Amino acid sequence: MTTAQSPVAAVDLGDLGVQPTPLALLLLGREADPRSERGVECPGDLPAPSDPGLVERARAAKEKLGDKVFVLGHHYQRDEVIQFADVTGDSFKLARDAAARPEAEYIVFCGVHFMAESADILTTDDQKVVLPDLAAGCSMADMATAEQVAECWDVLTEAGVAEQVVPVSYMNSSADIKAFTGKHGGTICTSSNAKRALEWAFEQGEKILFLPDQHLGRNTAVRDLGMSLEDCVVYNPHKPNGGLTAEQLRDAKMILWRGHCSVHGRFSLESVEDVRARIPGVNVLVHPECKHEVVAAADYVGSTEHIIKTLEAAPAGSKWAIGTELNLVRRLANRFAPEGKEIVFLDKTVCFCSTMNRIDLPHLVWALESLADGKLVNRIEVDRETEQFAKLALERMLALP
Repeated sequence: MTTAQSPVAAVDLGDLGVQPTPLALLLLGREADPRSERGVECPGDLPAPSDPGLVERARAAKEKLGDKVFVLGHHYQRDEVIQFADVTGDSFKLARDAAARPEAEYIVFCGVHFMAESADILTTDDQKVVLPDLAAGCSMADMATAEQVAECWDVLTEAGVAEQVVPVSYMNSSADIKAFTGKHGGTICTSSNAKRALEWAFEQGEKILFLPDQHLGRNTAVRDLGMSLEDCVVYNPHKPNGGLTAEQLRDAKMILWRGHCSVHGRFSLESVEDVRARIPGVNVLVHPECKHEVVAAADYVGSTEHIIKTLEAAPAGSKWAIGTELNLVRRLANRFAPEGKEIVFLDKTVCFCSTMNRIDLPHLVWALESLADGKLVNRIEVDRETEQFAKLALERMLALP
């Protein structure tokens, strides 16, 4: 349904006594075309903190805690939070950074739930990991539950292929899924080392069960290992037997879990074609969590860290369309603008990671002030057995050549 056809478009905000905002006008089909290119700006920008004293309060609480606290900021966080991070990076880098700071009693992870779990697994028992908002989850990680994966393994066993399968789980998964992977002889991977992880897994067995992001698994197998799309099947946990026959499971080399990133999954081939038509000479750079057709049409593909390094090395005056989370793209656009690098968001519509953005300045201030007052809040703690097997899977990844 187009905006013009929507009944809500007929509502006059003035009649309701509401001051129209740019976002409201956009949604009501007035003043702006929702399909217009906005570069890295958007009328749906997150509002500034309502309390002007929050910045000073965060600074004061962090100063009071001193070396007792270590604040981690994921690349997708908003700037108001990033300014208080001691280090920034992707999920695994941040977890390792936390482990390298054993003197820090509190690890405040400005990210999402699975990231805080990984930090708890890799840090010492004396360190306490805090997630400022417990509702900051990950839709991709939530697409694979321990019960669903256990049922999948039963399906593989009944099909007579389980002994040939090595699980490889993306870092963007729960501690339970990492533990399952460790128990069944598998490894964890990041978007940076997925190729090495798959090569290792194929040395251990004939097939891979890749969890939970189907796109990273498919792109790595086809683009990096030279496999075909026919070598891949998708296991849907919401269908009997995953929607697959025993024959399909026996023929497949890559059994991909039906999961995806809500941010990267929205980029389309149309997005790529459109930006090329509008910006002559543009370089399209996307994350491997994007759909296969998007990755195939892009000029460059790589992890978050790879995206940053590619833009750092790019010549002045070059033009880039980036397919990843908007907070990061806008931060990079501002950073490299003085060098004459034009950086725009690949899609035409806003694409914040909604769960990541639950970690806002009010939640961060509350967490820091609570810790400064001696009150431990929102601790993320993985149970011993889960931690043991999840750590085993992570250690296999760290041992990859």
